[in-house]
Amino acid sequence: MQVEIRKVGPGDEAVFDRVAEDVFDEQVNPSLLTAYLAESGHHLLVAIVDGEVVGQCAAVIHRNPDKPTELYIDNLGVAPAFQRRSIARKLLARMVALGKTLGCEEVWVGTEPDNVAARGLYESLGLRGDEAANFAMYVYYI
Repeated sequence: MQVEIRKVGPGDEAVFDRVAEDVFDEQVNPSLLTAYLAESGHHLLVAIVDGEVVGQCAAVIHRNPDKPTELYIDNLGVAPAFQRRSIARKLLARMVALGKTLGCEEVWVGTEPDNVAARGLYESLGLRGDEAANFAMYVYYI
C-alpha cells in the first residue's frame, strides 16, 4: 500500500472529493474547507491512498508575547480500515517537522485519558503527558 502524505492549502479543495469515512469528525463542508485552507496559521496534512483521503492531521500555530511559539495539533484522524498501519505516526511526525520549520519550539496535542492507543502513539514519539481531570495533554519540545 502506497501512502502519500501531503500538505494541502488554498486551491487543494479537489483533494477532498474522496474522503474515507471517519477521517474527520463530520463530513467535510466545502465552504468551511476553503476558509480553513485560506488561513495562514492553519496547517493540514492528509494521507492519500489510491486517490482517497484516509487520514488527516490539522494544526494551528499559536504565537504568544510571553512564551515560545507553539504548534497545537487539534485533530488527527485515520479511517478505521487504515488504522494500525503507521499512518497516524507518519502524519504526526511530518506535522512536528513542519512545526519546527515554522519556528515552533513546542508541539501540543491532547486526548482523553482513556484513549490508550492515542496516548501510546504520542508517548512513542517522545511527547510527555500531563493528565488533568478528563483530558491528557502532551507536549514535545523541539
